[in-house]
Amino acid sequence: MPIDDGNLTCSRRSAKEAFLRREPAAALYFRRWLGADELINGYERWCLWLGACPPTELRAMPEAMRRVEAVQRFRQRSKAPTRALATRPTHFHVENIPEGTYLAIAKVSSERRHFVPMAYLDPGTLASDLLFVVRDATLFHFGVLCSTMHNAWVRYTCGRLESRYRYSKDIVYNNFPWPESPTDAQRMKIEAAAQGVLDARAAFPGASLADLYDPLTMPPALLKAHQALDAAVDAAYGKKGFKSDAERVAFLFELYQKYTSLLPVLPSKSRGRRAVVRQ
Repeated sequence: MPIDDGNLTCSRRSAKEAFLRREPAAALYFRRWLGADELINGYERWCLWLGACPPTELRAMPEAMRRVEAVQRFRQRSKAPTRALATRPTHFHVENIPEGTYLAIAKVSSERRHFVPMAYLDPGTLASDLLFVVRDATLFHFGVLCSTMHNAWVRYTCGRLESRYRYSKDIVYNNFPWPESPTDAQRMKIEAAAQGVLDARAAFPGASLADLYDPLTMPPALLKAHQALDAAVDAAYGKKGFKSDAERVAFLFELYQKYTSLLPVLPSKSRGRRAVVRQ
């Protein structure tokens, strides 16, 4: 199991199994570790999460202890601020560990896809810094984020890595204008349609998100489920019949302007300067 940026990770199930043959007691502390590539393409990657391992148990696992010592040496040789983490070698540099089921959004994905890859993950799966984590995301949140409305916003506002979409929490997610006042009935329709998308995905258990959302291989049932979801989300915005992404984005920016105009305006610090809107 190679050391990856100071974390106890391995890239293949075979490496995990080889480690467990030498240290079977460590099975309790192995967890799936996913980044954007693994989420999209269905690759398996595993890590030893030892942050909650009692000292007596850890000291009784010599193979795990050797990995912890290797992490400590790696960090001691690194530049600051990683070097400071050498004092806590059983912990990751970045720890994003939700206690319940959470929604994971790929930070970088292909511009060929009509929908940014995202999926629910169980708390036994840890997310790398290449995934955004949305805690307590309901089917309503999942439905709106998976809609063409949100993805049109993504395509217009996100950055790029080469030509690929680079999702952003600050520019894309935090500024996205959600439906203003959806009724309970509208929320329920979005939730039902969102569940329909998940059910359509589940009908192809061997398919990765890359398989399901490739424009050439997307199953008709999944496409139909997304069309039903779009209709439900558009209705929550009080609009329908959008002909293009440009129309959707223009509508969303009008809504964004409406939302931000309701925020308090700070007084200008000097004459001649424009007031600053707090966001």
